[in-house]
Amino acid sequence: MRSLKSSSLLILLLSYFSSLAYFPQPGDSINKEYVNWYNMDPASDKILGAAVEKAYTELLTDKPAAKTIVVAVIDAGVDIYHEDLVGRIWTNADEIADNGIDDDNNGYIDDVHGWNFIGNKKGENINHANLEMTRVIREYEPIFNKLGENIPDSLKTVHAMYKLAREDYDKQYENYKKRFDVYADFKDYYTKQETVLKEKLNKEYIVEADLANVQASSDELRKAKNFFSNLYSKGFSHKDFMETYNYLDMKVNYHLNLGFDPRTIIGDNISDMSKVHGNNNVKGPRCDHGTLVSGVIGATRNNGIGVNGIADNIQIMVLRTVPDGDEYDKDVAMSIIYAVDNGANIINMSFGKDYSPQKKLVDQALKYAAAHNVLLVHAAGNDAANSDKQNNFPSDYYGNTDTLQAWLTVGASDRKKGKRIPAVFSNYGASTVDLFAPGVNIVSTLPESRYEVTQGTSFAGPVVTGVAALVWSRYPELTAVELKDILMQSTTTDYYKKKVIQPSEERGGGTKVRFYTLSQTGGIVNAYQALLLAEQKTSDTSTVNKASK
Repeated sequence: MRSLKSSSLLILLLSYFSSLAYFPQPGDSINKEYVNWYNMDPASDKILGAAVEKAYTELLTDKPAAKTIVVAVIDAGVDIYHEDLVGRIWTNADEIADNGIDDDNNGYIDDVHGWNFIGNKKGENINHANLEMTRVIREYEPIFNKLGENIPDSLKTVHAMYKLAREDYDKQYENYKKRFDVYADFKDYYTKQETVLKEKLNKEYIVEADLANVQASSDELRKAKNFFSNLYSKGFSHKDFMETYNYLDMKVNYHLNLGFDPRTIIGDNISDMSKVHGNNNVKGPRCDHGTLVSGVIGATRNNGIGVNGIADNIQIMVLRTVPDGDEYDKDVAMSIIYAVDNGANIINMSFGKDYSPQKKLVDQALKYAAAHNVLLVHAAGNDAANSDKQNNFPSDYYGNTDTLQAWLTVGASDRKKGKRIPAVFSNYGASTVDLFAPGVNIVSTLPESRYEVTQGTSFAGPVVTGVAALVWSRYPELTAVELKDILMQSTTTDYYKKKVIQPSEERGGGTKVRFYTLSQTGGIVNAYQALLLAEQKTSDTSTVNKASK
């Protein structure tokens, strides 16, 4: 690769760069039209929001919350001191902060606002981690290489998983490594030419206007000036380039690096749940994602700053479980059990992965949650894929035919009517996705009391979680399964039979299909309709109970 000329590198670089789908990320400028759009009403506002504001103004003015709902956010951490989350963070009333004692005897020392399952007692944290396929290969390849063709029946299921992981890994690694090499070569060349101009102009940074002040008095200066002129003429952005370079570096050197194993920081057995691990640092080193998720669910409403979260009477329990890479099944399972044991009513899971080698641990935890009347909300994933045909763990399936009832899988929908109702990146599935919710250009809370725009099913899930918490806080007599059914039966289905563009990995999207084919309900979550239906169902039950006495 090093022998390529700079012009060849640029052409190859730009072709790779343009092939990467770009979605707004935290740090992009905010369009005011995006702020709180997920709260708007499809009928009156002509925006495909969740009808939250309409619910408050027309249904809830004389109906205060009857119960505070505890929402466990299993994520990468949350900035619990954000100005728009003040008073919204769960506090363990039985624990005395920072006294080094397990006051409530739940096994977790100083767990005042939740727990960090990807750290150790010394305060060290896992930041980057492998993808699960990488861990599967590292664990099982030596075993299967030794066994050869003599695979015992007891390992055939694991062997099948390993073979799929190996095939998937090889494809991904080759793709990302090729791109990373191009970017790395280009970065080296860029830095070299930039250094020439910096020394000439005695400046720390170079911008396009500086080129006019460069007199090409040598071949070296002429080459550097022409290089940057060429870049600027093609609309090159160093910021965008570095974001993509860092993404590829993460993929090659962390996610897909078989020699990288950060679990040594914890030093545990990932199949053994009998011992507590972690620490009480619920913010962690990278809490952007979890803070954004929490803001959608319950940022303080109508306080004159920031954004309006959906639910007005909640407490957010923070469970730091998701590193930069794939989460570990053991940590997910222990997070779910912790949430249940410490009073969570709803668990939001805005994460997912393709492989789950310790799936039984997670399944047991999920069944434990369902048995304790906890609603589980999971993001469908951002692969523009059919979830009926592609795994996305954790899932509500356990065993061959059994499924969890108190579970919702959420796809992401866009703001406007038309053929782009399903977000271009969203997973879908007539059987595996329950409903859609706003998930494009979502403005929410960012660490250090900032606000930014983002998108993904990671934020559609919290919209549903917020609506669920809003309804449950007014109708606490509902069971988790009844609440799930109400949310599904009350979706906005005006576009049920409309043809939309099915999400696809292909640029521009796939074929046109009926919206109802992309999920079980064919609809978008609607707080207003959900509250009306909850009122009807609880009134009917009350009437029946009175009549039976």
